[in-house]
Amino acid sequence: MAGGTRSVLLLQGLMGRLFRRLGQELTGAGHRVHKINFNGGDRLFWGLPGGIDYRGTLADWPHWLERLMHEKAVTDVVLFGDCRDHHMPAIRVCRALGIPVHVFEEGYIRPDWVTLELGGVNGHSSLPRDPAWYRAIAATLPPVPAHSQVPSSFRRRAMEGVAYNLADVLTRWRYPGWSNHRPWHPLVEGMGWWRKLSRRKEREAKAAALVTRLQNSGDPYFLFPMQLDSDAQIRLHSPFVGIADALQLVIGSFAAHAPADTRLVVKEHPLDNGVQDWEQIAADFAAASGVADRVDYLAWGDIVPVTQGSRGVVTINSTSGTFALAAGVPVVALGHAVYDIPELTCQDGLDSFWCNPEPPSAETFKAFRRVLVERCLIPGGFFSEEALDRVVRHAVARLEGHPIAPE
Repeated sequence: MAGGTRSVLLLQGLMGRLFRRLGQELTGAGHRVHKINFNGGDRLFWGLPGGIDYRGTLADWPHWLERLMHEKAVTDVVLFGDCRDHHMPAIRVCRALGIPVHVFEEGYIRPDWVTLELGGVNGHSSLPRDPAWYRAIAATLPPVPAHSQVPSSFRRRAMEGVAYNLADVLTRWRYPGWSNHRPWHPLVEGMGWWRKLSRRKEREAKAAALVTRLQNSGDPYFLFPMQLDSDAQIRLHSPFVGIADALQLVIGSFAAHAPADTRLVVKEHPLDNGVQDWEQIAADFAAASGVADRVDYLAWGDIVPVTQGSRGVVTINSTSGTFALAAGVPVVALGHAVYDIPELTCQDGLDSFWCNPEPPSAETFKAFRRVLVERCLIPGGFFSEEALDRVVRHAVARLEGHPIAPE
């Protein structure tokens, strides 16, 4: 988007204020901004001029979009998540028209970074899997600019999700062609969030007790951080239909191949909506595999110290894998992950990993991280005003072709 005034089309964003704030920042920088609202949740959080309701079907969407892009002389498209039902055909339309697509996602490296990558993320990323390439490119780049932490509120994210889903449900009549990429009805998901928040203190106390036991006992353990069951990274960029399939495979492999003195800690995703009782599901799989006394479930808490104390991390394609790599902890990736490259992750498969968890190359990870920052990361976050201020400022700079400036 370098050079001159642009005409930017925003598709679906994250549930919350990200795209509203981005629209304000782009407009303030002199660009024209248009936003497609696919449902009442989109409309609720947009609330600015330039909003356009799409009320048609998914089948009619590509032709409608192409006409709109010509009408608005669109130069750039921005969206959150490249695997949503309306986003995948939109990306194909953009490629046919030669219009760049800028994809937001949760950060490849967290916290305090988010992904903004040209063309696609994770399994759709254009980044190579050659460690020598990263070392060569990183050698040509200056040091990463000074970077600081930003606050983030889990409660804010949960409440924005509830508000979004409620607005969606109450306005379904207005958007007859809307099809949600998420597998649950919004009211079901909203109730799951409510139950999870209501049990927060109980779950926090139980998690803290488990972390203390792991630290004091000295028992060796592996960590499996779960991902969201609705995540397109699972459905489209892994061999699994859902998290239950992955959980069963990991626990079964652990039972069959891990040393008898090791434990497995299953970590719930902090943004899991509470619809499924993953703790019970994990316990059932562990009992069926004969390792009920060696599998622990961590429902809450900071993943970083648990990662640092582990013997190795099993992931599908979660960004939690980069936590481990940064700490020098061995990682095996079961799906298509941008960091699943030789010298960083175990390349011999899950069954071998339990007995031979090789640590990553610190030099290669440093180069990998530097290239990610240069190509597809920006500072900030999504769930506080300070975090959003930083994200939208850097997003506009990145879209305009400017480098990341020091904080």
